[in-house]
Amino acid sequence: MYPQRHVTLGHSPDPDDAFMFYGLAAGKFDTFGWTFEHVLQDIQTLNDRAIHAELDITAVSIHAYPFVAQHYALTSCGCSMGDGYGPIVVAARPVEVSELCEMTIAVPGERTTAFLALNLLLGRGAFRHKVVTFDRILSAVARREAEAGLIIHEGQLTYRDQKLHKVVDLGAWWKEKTGLPLPLGGNAIRRALGRDAMVEVTGILRSSIEFGLKNRDEAVQYALRFGRDLDRRLTDQFVGLYVNDWTLDYGDVGRRAVRELLRCGHEIGMVPAVPEIEFVSP
Repeated sequence: MYPQRHVTLGHSPDPDDAFMFYGLAAGKFDTFGWTFEHVLQDIQTLNDRAIHAELDITAVSIHAYPFVAQHYALTSCGCSMGDGYGPIVVAARPVEVSELCEMTIAVPGERTTAFLALNLLLGRGAFRHKVVTFDRILSAVARREAEAGLIIHEGQLTYRDQKLHKVVDLGAWWKEKTGLPLPLGGNAIRRALGRDAMVEVTGILRSSIEFGLKNRDEAVQYALRFGRDLDRRLTDQFVGLYVNDWTLDYGDVGRRAVRELLRCGHEIGMVPAVPEIEFVSP
């Protein structure tokens, strides 16, 4: 038994993560003596912190997982899976995918899964990029501070408000290429907690996701405060994209998708090999 029973939980300040952890944050169910300190930071920051194993449980990009696998296992619940949809590339004018190789693209981080998928599509290093905080990318493209932008989170639904044009949906491209969903992010739990604690805490995380799905209206209302420029309808739509049956458990297909993405990433030299990916189940 983990003696402290207090853990840090890092996740992004966006509607889908807020929805997932609403039940936990609002004290809606029994956590069996465990307390959770919520740490809200953008995914690139969380990826960086995971390198040093700073948080007990943290959202991580699947791209980043091989770099932190010595410290963390993936929980079987909490994944964000784009099944035929996902991060998109937008530009201020209509352009072809091939033109992206001649453009500077604003990206939300070099360890994000979106960035890995873009390199798989265009070729590693085949385009110029600069890192911009995810919630500033749309405005950076609209102001011509970047020629194109790689959009994650709710910007996938709101980019038209800034009169931007979609160039490619990376989740749709990946599905066409592999027949698999695109595993964008997951929850990682520190191995140092010990096996019993890892299993118990994973069960609590799953209970929070289940609570949100069973009490959708109140969970969406809570998530609404984290949806920049989203009304209730769009918040509900966005949550539905990324909190669903995949989030309760990767399943065999989801696990295969993670392995295939990382295999492809290793093939182009962007991630180290991970011999075996551990998924902790409650």
